[in-house]
Amino acid sequence: MKAINVSRVSTEEQKEAGNSLPAQIERIRSYCNKKSFDVVKSYSFDESAYKEKRDEFDKLLEFVENIIKKEKIAVCFDKVDRLSRSVFDKRVARLYELAVADKIELHFVSEGQVINSQMSAVEKFQFGMSLGLAKYYSDAIGDNVKRAFEQKRRNGEWTGAVRLGYLNVALDVEKRLRKDIIIDPERGHLVAKMFELYATGNHSLETIRIEMTKLGLRSLKGFKLSKSCVENMLKDSFYCGIAISKKYGAYAHKYPRLISRELFDKCQEVRSKRTKMPSKAHSKDFIFKGLLKCHNCGCAISFEHKIKPSGKEYVIGSCTNSKKICERVYVNELELLKPIYEVLERFESITEETQNGLVDELRKNTEAEVVFHKAQMNRIRTDYENYKSKDNRLLEAYLDQSITKDIYDKKHQEYQDKMQELEIELSEHRKADYDYQTTVATVISVARRAKTIFENSSEPAEKRAFLNYILQNPTVNGKELYFAIASPFNLVLELADSPNWLRG
Repeated sequence: MKAINVSRVSTEEQKEAGNSLPAQIERIRSYCNKKSFDVVKSYSFDESAYKEKRDEFDKLLEFVENIIKKEKIAVCFDKVDRLSRSVFDKRVARLYELAVADKIELHFVSEGQVINSQMSAVEKFQFGMSLGLAKYYSDAIGDNVKRAFEQKRRNGEWTGAVRLGYLNVALDVEKRLRKDIIIDPERGHLVAKMFELYATGNHSLETIRIEMTKLGLRSLKGFKLSKSCVENMLKDSFYCGIAISKKYGAYAHKYPRLISRELFDKCQEVRSKRTKMPSKAHSKDFIFKGLLKCHNCGCAISFEHKIKPSGKEYVIGSCTNSKKICERVYVNELELLKPIYEVLERFESITEETQNGLVDELRKNTEAEVVFHKAQMNRIRTDYENYKSKDNRLLEAYLDQSITKDIYDKKHQEYQDKMQELEIELSEHRKADYDYQTTVATVISVARRAKTIFENSSEPAEKRAFLNYILQNPTVNGKELYFAIASPFNLVLELADSPNWLRG
């Protein structure tokens, strides 16, 4: 009888564990010699038997379908799992159907099974069990992998690609199985420097990229960093101790941190402000560009330049009417500026004596919040330093061999988790900082000089940035501008306009 030999591997481990292609080929060849089979075709390939798409196996099936039109043939495998690991594989059903119809025979060399039209009920049962066990093995492996990954996340381990600034190192050089992540001695300090520079707020992504290139920061392959690479690094919380999996979310990792959570949050704050800050357009710019919404429909107010027959230029704005529910009304930019100048003049009328009184009053109004806020910040910092001291003493005890490595690892991870929680709590309190990251006196000083600052801003983008700072929810209704004064400047005006605030 003519025969086809089929050998297959799907993993590197199989290649190295006695299931390599040459080993399978040799076993099948010896078997065919004993059976006096005439081998007319041999297939040998790397392909998973547990996937729906099996191009190489489909070529084998096509060859079998063609040859059985002329004669019966034996299809030889080393084991059943070399055929398939799924009882639902349509290829298995087709080959089994051909074997039962006496058009082919399936031979499994190492297991001594032959599937043909004369097999008994016991042999059919054995074949079904072999397929079932092959599938069970693959399913069990999949479950074990999931459990292993879940345990790795609980242990704070990272299973993805290593970040720039870190290196993968083998803990067991011979087996090459266990790995750890350490700070890259060549690039780690440069990555930390990048965060420090960006946190100042004085750099854009491009200037950061240029500066880090000058300092010698390169990718692991030696390439200069791209702007997008810099951006992705600056928003990657892995550097401050938080790993993020697209499938499983965020969790605290156990590896050394290149930067503090405080520095990372500061960089995110800078990024957020830069994306919100109106930028100067390459085309004609306007003071209110992108700043105003229609009071009736919520659509944007767009602006354009107009030139009168006399040659005089002016700027007009109107609702874009994207929702088709407004009557388009045009209003001169100068008319919209009038109520703003009225507010700026009110700020300007605040005397130095009034300013000093306002400083005291504002401090009283925010005193309770400030005291609570500072108390919480101090408590968190104290707790953090305590855990840090404990961790340092723990390391000394381990180095002195007073404790075992298992005890050290367990307590070290506990302290690291506590410090991570405190860093997160600290960041939440910073978001609720009632000091507005400046002194009350500075707020009032800026308020008093608001008109001067606005008028001395030469570019529309600069004026717009200042308006964006002091105005809240500005809208246009017809030809009227409506807005509120942003905090804390609203409180300054309220107190300055009240005739009774000094008497208290």
